[in-house]
Amino acid sequence: MAELSQPFSMTAPAVTKHLKVLQKAGLITQGRQAQWRPCKLEAAPLHEAADFIAQYRQFWEQSLDRLDSYLQTLQAQEKNHGKKSAK
Repeated sequence: MAELSQPFSMTAPAVTKHLKVLQKAGLITQGRQAQWRPCKLEAAPLHEAADFIAQYRQFWEQSLDRLDSYLQTLQAQEKNHGKKSAK
């Protein structure tokens, strides 16, 4: 555990705690080989999360695009209104 924690400036117990959280979330599985406890990344839950986030990204991008269009319309109206007042 010390080798794994060293590059991250973490204690071995902190690494163990993080691995347990990842395992509980289904993001890794942990095996057993003598004194070693190799971990394997489980990509399926990450793909599910990415798909979920992508749906919201599309929603917010469309919403922000509509807001941008609306603001540009308002700015154009203000410019036109300002030109009419100056005459």
